[in-house]
Amino acid sequence: MAIGSYASWMLAQEARSLLARLALVQPFVLIEPMVPAAALLPAAQSAIERYLLHGRRELRAMVKEFLAWLRSADAQRATAAEAQRRFTVLRLRFNAALTQFDLFNDVITQRSEHKNGVWLSGLDVASADALALPGAYYRPPPVICYLDRGPGAAIRRARTRLPGGGDNPVAIVRVPRERMVGSSVASSLFHEVGHQGAALLDLVNSLRPVLQALQGAHASQARVWRLWERWISEVVADFWSLARVGVVATLGLIGVVSLPRVFVFRLNADDPHPAPWIRVKLSCAMGRRLYPHPQWRRIERLWESYYPLAGQGAGEQALLRELDASLPALAELLAQHRPAALRGHSLQEALTVRARQPARLESLFRRWSATPWLMYRAPPTLVFAVIGQARANGRLSPEHESVLLSRLLTHWALRSTLEVSAQCAGRTMNSD
Repeated sequence: MAIGSYASWMLAQEARSLLARLALVQPFVLIEPMVPAAALLPAAQSAIERYLLHGRRELRAMVKEFLAWLRSADAQRATAAEAQRRFTVLRLRFNAALTQFDLFNDVITQRSEHKNGVWLSGLDVASADALALPGAYYRPPPVICYLDRGPGAAIRRARTRLPGGGDNPVAIVRVPRERMVGSSVASSLFHEVGHQGAALLDLVNSLRPVLQALQGAHASQARVWRLWERWISEVVADFWSLARVGVVATLGLIGVVSLPRVFVFRLNADDPHPAPWIRVKLSCAMGRRLYPHPQWRRIERLWESYYPLAGQGAGEQALLRELDASLPALAELLAQHRPAALRGHSLQEALTVRARQPARLESLFRRWSATPWLMYRAPPTLVFAVIGQARANGRLSPEHESVLLSRLLTHWALRSTLEVSAQCAGRTMNSD
């Protein structure tokens, strides 16, 4: 049965209502109040606004096309059910656009919070530093951070699909609120940044064949290397964090995975995360490989005293000991891995671990203690590494650390804001 005039009129009213509501969705720069130092970096802000603007324009064109179709001769030959089906698709697309808006809105709204907004801007700067590698191996996407409850961090990587369609224009990192403000925030933050870096270098796909080959070459250890293949995504992210900030990555990891014993020893091949007990041991093994120092054995013994292996089932103990025995080989494999994206360089070379050796970090802390302004000129990842090493050595109290990092986050946010303002002013003056 052909569509009647009443059904056509009703659907047109609903479509026009969508257009009216869509017109009320404004750019974030018009609706989110925040101090300039708390604002997103221009690359992130423009990428988000450009993405959402494109989506609104596309949706507006679809609605107008639907209204034009309702007035056409083709619509008069269509049924009411067909017209309703077309409108339903539009409404679903409209709701998807609002979902994407809310996704970014939840992140950006926190920038108006007193202190938190500026600190988050400082974390944006630190994240960008953690993702940047000398050598121009890739073009890093903008990274924005927000706070949320819970002990663990998470990332929605850039260039991955968003709900409702389209690729995410920025990397969005969820930071545990409980970690503000201490050096352990670097462990969680740079682990998530490591997921983005690994994707840009295609590390997981380049490592899987190596791990699969080890399964075939060592039949007696096949199950061990099969598990490491299953867990490799999280392992690589832990490696990235450790390579960027040193020992604080391991200490921060301990803070996250210090759970009731049943969870610490849980081995689940379906979980992308290694069992916490072996994960901390691996972090120590990677630290020992990248930064030889007695501290790694000390931390490892501390972890073993928290969660002694005795008391677990015989089969579970046997598997954990096999995994433990494989750690030096896995750490060596990661450090020396040379994916095609690095053009012949190894991971440890690309991540410049030489600059994070404990002796150098200790020397920098002594120097910065005497000349504090030098710390404010250093890259954020190096600052986190120095402060984390000082905490591990007992040379910096938790109270002093919190105050110091609060100042540093504020400084990084302020500096990036003023640098952008100066660049814009320079371009404006040059154009005049």
